[in-house]
Amino acid sequence: MADLKQLARQIFHETLAAIDIAATMQRKLRRAGTRLLCDGKILDLREFDKLRVVAIGKAAHEMVDGLAQVLAPFLRFEGVVSAPTAPRKPLPGMKYFVGGHPIPNEESWRAAEAILALLKKCDEKTLAFFLLSGGGSALVELPLDPAQTLEDLQKMYRVLVTCGAPIYAINAVRKHLSAVKGGRLTMAAGRATKLTIAISDVPRDYESDIASGPTLPDFSLIPYVEQIIEKYGLEEKAPIAVRRWIDGGKIPETPKGEEPAFTNAHFLLLLGMDDLFHPAHHAAEARGCAACCDNSTDDWPVGLAAEFLLEQLENLKSENPGRRVALIADGEVSSPVTGNGIGGRNSAFVLACVERIAGKKLPCSARGLTGLTETVRQRGRWRTAKRWRWRARLDSIRPMRSAGAMPSHCLRGWTNSSSPDRQEIICATCGS
Repeated sequence: MADLKQLARQIFHETLAAIDIAATMQRKLRRAGTRLLCDGKILDLREFDKLRVVAIGKAAHEMVDGLAQVLAPFLRFEGVVSAPTAPRKPLPGMKYFVGGHPIPNEESWRAAEAILALLKKCDEKTLAFFLLSGGGSALVELPLDPAQTLEDLQKMYRVLVTCGAPIYAINAVRKHLSAVKGGRLTMAAGRATKLTIAISDVPRDYESDIASGPTLPDFSLIPYVEQIIEKYGLEEKAPIAVRRWIDGGKIPETPKGEEPAFTNAHFLLLLGMDDLFHPAHHAAEARGCAACCDNSTDDWPVGLAAEFLLEQLENLKSENPGRRVALIADGEVSSPVTGNGIGGRNSAFVLACVERIAGKKLPCSARGLTGLTETVRQRGRWRTAKRWRWRARLDSIRPMRSAGAMPSHCLRGWTNSSSPDRQEIICATCGS
């Protein structure tokens, strides 16, 4: 088993190395003299008096550092960064905020105000970079309704993340209640030339959900938002100030891309699901595994995803007798937080797999970004984990931590890339 765990770690770390943000930034955003080459577009830096940078998300620090390397020696930019952690080496001209996640904090609010103040000064001689990655929804937030307080905002976020709605529905509500989501930062930047560079943690063609799409047109409509509010009973659970805003019919429609501000707005996908799949598949096969990639379980309930993927693993094993096999899946399983749980999608996936493989003669190591099923099984503490009744609250981090299955460096920010979630299950065929 230790051999399988080590193999899983090797594949995992090789995949991380292949999606290094700074290296990818220099490959996809190239500079030739004063010309910036971006996905077939050419931006001449001599045409701009000001460079402004807004970085939001779990990978914000790495993206800012990567952009700085590309633009050097053109380092006269100013900007705002909001991430879950403080920077190791702050860059001159940048204001840094340690925002809250998954619930906004005071720094999230202050970061939003700083970004809007920065963009208000943009004009046609400004080139504004927006660096987006996962987790950005909570890291930068400000209500459209000036009557709402930080406490109202935090309560509304708790209502949303515990209501059981899929993430795209939650994002649709967020976009319509927020002053900084659903394309509103593009509107705030006015006549500036805008370049959004994103690391996606969502399926292809859903890029407007990255950080709730602060710079991209929003295609959700108010009637859809009203359906979500009614279906999940959000109005009854919402703070009084938010209820008044909803009842008063004050929710404005989000920008749809037809506004003049979007005319000179560009988008570059820095890293997406394919960028994660390919190196993981290659690393597994290079180590002698028969590897298969699966991206069909995005947004599936965690239990259903575990059951389906373990069935896929069994099929892969039967098709490759005598060989180790590796099933690599990506995307975010659905694991809404309820009660006083603190969540953890990948550890929830691990625990769901443990329930299904416990007692089976199936030598395997299932690895998410935050835990190992083998660690739980080998330490004989699954009973301890079950006593937490994690499924009732979808609170997987506490039992994983109590079972000793979650090293401290796995708790948050291990990859620093905010790439899509990846689940990796490696199986040694019995008798091999």
